[in-house]
Amino acid sequence: MAAAQGQFSEQPDGADGTDSAEGKPVPRAFRLAVDALGAARLRPELEVDPTRPPQRLAPHAYALEAAVVDGEEDLADGRLVLLHDPSGHEAWQGTFRLVTLVRAELEPEMAADPLLPEVCWSWLTGALEARGLFYGEAAGTVTRAGSHYFGGLADRLPATQIEIRASWTPREGRDGVPDTAAHLAAWCDLLCQVAGLPPSGAGDVPDTGGVVTLPQRRGPRTP
Repeated sequence: MAAAQGQFSEQPDGADGTDSAEGKPVPRAFRLAVDALGAARLRPELEVDPTRPPQRLAPHAYALEAAVVDGEEDLADGRLVLLHDPSGHEAWQGTFRLVTLVRAELEPEMAADPLLPEVCWSWLTGALEARGLFYGEAAGTVTRAGSHYFGGLADRLPATQIEIRASWTPREGRDGVPDTAAHLAAWCDLLCQVAGLPPSGAGDVPDTGGVVTLPQRRGPRTP
């Protein structure tokens, strides 16, 4: 597996994925956590780009959107948001929080599995644990939704979508900064697994590379 190439694109008018509420100075720990995301080594099937973060969830926020791409088709897509409250947050039990949305269409045989929600949640926790990451206060939902088409769309086959919404508190390391690059890589492992790609061994990841650029990509698809 080759490293994902490229870098974060520059976007004007505050659309570079960062946000500081009320114009407050960006704390050093948050800046280091954001900068570390650019060092993540990702699979070549992934396209990742900063996007505008949600407002008022935390004093500081940074957001990425990503897609697993096969030719012209998006096999899975999602969003990862890094939140930071220097004062700490009781519900987080820390000063950082990661929030994610991942979704994809499923093959019919997988969609029919009654244990699918439990399996999808285990993909998230397993991706974090496989990279040796410590985290706390994990919470989330797994939603399975079926679509049947009628009228002018009746020629389409029924489809099932899976949606994973989750959040967790990454353990803070040196200088109070979590290993955001590893958490991003684990999240991308989840995206690839939801997309149905075979796992990739850690030994296949070279020592160089960054996050690929996704120019002018639309937001995650609406089911």
